[in-house]
Parts: sequence; structure tokens; C-alpha cells
Amino acid sequence: MCDYTNMEQDDVIDALLALGQGTRLSAYRLLVEYGPQGLSVSDIAAHLGVNLSTLSRHLAQLERARLLRSWRRERQVFYAVDDDGTDALLRFLTEDCCKATMVDCDAPPPRRRRSG
Repeated sequence: MCDYTNMEQDDVIDALLALGQGTRLSAYRLLVEYGPQGLSVSDIAAHLGVNLSTLSRHLAQLERARLLRSWRRERQVFYAVDDDGTDALLRFLTEDCCKATMVDCDAPPPRRRRSG
């Protein structure tokens, strides 16, 4: 079982590298839309227009990066977003939000004046 409470820098780099490829990013975003019930590999392939063997490698990389989870139902493999891994990544990326400026991160950003 993975410990999602503290994501290390190497884990974050793995996750960002996994998302840094078009097919993997598209698959991840598609699975975000479908929520916890996820989609079968064949359905993901049909949505993205990618062959199954190529897609399986991409999905496995996202799963190793703790961004997706998979399970079997009979002969089909399903994938869904791993909420814990995704939350850990987002926490790591935003944990120091606004510390340098002491600004409330939830406040709307100041309006920029147009130059010219």
C-alpha cells in the first residue's frame, strides 16, 4: 500500500513526467470526467483513438505514478483516477502557496492595469 500523506520530490517528478505526454494527459483528463467508476481500457482506447497495446503502456505509467488505479472485472481491466495520489500531487505543488507574500491564497488575484 502506498503512503499518500507525503509525496517526495521524485514521486512528483514521476507524476509530472507521466502527465507530460499527450496520450497520457488525454487519458487522465478523460478519466477525470468519468469519476470513480472509471472506464475499461477498450472504452478509453475508443474515446482516444489509440490502439490497445500502446494505451496499456501509457495507463500503466500513470498508475505507477499513482495518478490512476486499476481493477479487473472478469476479462476487462478498468481504470479510474487515483484521488489520493492526485490529491498528494496537488498538495505538494501548492503547499507553499503565498508564503513569501503573506497573501491569502483564496483571495481573488489583484486586477492588472492595462498598459498603453
